[in-house]
Amino acid sequence: MIINDIISLDRTQCAVQCNSKKRIFEIISEMAVAQSPELDQIEVLASLLAREKMGSTGIGHGIAIPHGKIKGLNNMIAVIITTNQPIDFDAIDSKPVDIFFTILVPEEQTDKHLQALSGIAKKLSNKDTVKTIRKATTKNELVAALI
Repeated sequence: MIINDIISLDRTQCAVQCNSKKRIFEIISEMAVAQSPELDQIEVLASLLAREKMGSTGIGHGIAIPHGKIKGLNNMIAVIITTNQPIDFDAIDSKPVDIFFTILVPEEQTDKHLQALSGIAKKLSNKDTVKTIRKATTKNELVAALI
């Protein structure tokens, strides 16, 4: 999986004002549906919340990789958000999160889902990449840091 195959400027936002886990999931689902009208916002939100109930997708160091399987979705998509202030997210290191790299995958693509999570986690384990993401003030800068 190549990250630039799933990211889009239209589903990327910097310095979002948000103060809760539920609200960030609402923002993510709103952004996903705005660019992919075939998606149902309630279904996207429910999928993200259901996955999060299984355990936090906060991987530490201020990063979360929320993900959900969506029935009827044709291709994997990503929604990437940074927040202006880190929010409590129950991450594995108990630190607040300010980088959210969300992937939505077709329900039947389990293997691609796991490959995507692995590739994203590997990319976000690079400290220079994460530093560049946090410094990004535009969508273009954010996307450039990831590709």
